[in-house]
Amino acid sequence: MKDIHKLKGGIFGLLVGDALGVPYEFHEPEDIPPLENIEMTPPEGFMRAHSMVKPATWSDDGAQALCLLDSLVEKGGFDLEDFSRKILAWYDKGLWAVGGRVFDVGIQTGMSLDAFRGGVKPEKAGLIRPDGKGNGALMRVLPLALWHEGSNEQLVDDAHRQCLITHGNITNQVCCALYVLMARELLKGNDTESALDSSAAEIRRIYADKPEYSDEFEFRIRPEEPDFWQGSGGGYVLDSLKSTVMLLRNSSTYEEVVKGAVALGHDTDTTACIAGGLAGIIYGYEGIPSRWLEELREKEKVDSLLERWLGQ
Repeated sequence: MKDIHKLKGGIFGLLVGDALGVPYEFHEPEDIPPLENIEMTPPEGFMRAHSMVKPATWSDDGAQALCLLDSLVEKGGFDLEDFSRKILAWYDKGLWAVGGRVFDVGIQTGMSLDAFRGGVKPEKAGLIRPDGKGNGALMRVLPLALWHEGSNEQLVDDAHRQCLITHGNITNQVCCALYVLMARELLKGNDTESALDSSAAEIRRIYADKPEYSDEFEFRIRPEEPDFWQGSGGGYVLDSLKSTVMLLRNSSTYEEVVKGAVALGHDTDTTACIAGGLAGIIYGYEGIPSRWLEELREKEKVDSLLERWLGQ
């Protein structure tokens, strides 16, 4: 039986992390305020990214994650066509965007969704830029791990497939696969190190008869290599994964994880979203600072979605 507090912690962990990071996006780490001053509303005089966006607003990261959860709840399983249509509805009409306003769209995502709207199949749309390896699929995949009741093989396959609409490159698929397996291990109450070790071993087992994926995993991800898990908060999908593991290892509270993500600079909202989702599982819903939950805009809409899913 899954822990409701960990499930809610995962969803709100990613949303709060995303919203916390939005004002600080695109800044170099040396320009980020000290940790104690990183809040939903930055210190006076700080030049906010997306200055017309109100504080405590989640971005494309959170909106796409909610599109995924919405689709899972509605369809009772992962449906690439339905999920793709919901992502397009976010892009075109602001589905699950706060206030219906879309203010931050990655180049890869925009090109892929334009292609999908134009008739390209969702399985192919994310390969419009074949070498695109941004973190736009990793940032939204967590709800799949929280919702999923199937085998690890099925979870990995769905994690691969949810990438296809915008980020079809195999690197993105492999990173998402490791991430969702880690999330599943953390839901069981395992710590970061054992979750990482177990997930890497399981990936190798699942990929044993998938040589293309196995080669990609061994080439890109070397979990046993000393100092491999050092990230810089950038938008490359593997850097986001590295940053997440680094932050989880070096923090002892949810707040430390997401503030540490923002302190890295660069892609602050997405790093804090990806790391914050796993931190939300580890520390639970109660571990997310109440001040941030109270500030989060349109939280009631998320509460309604969670009620549809969890029945409470």
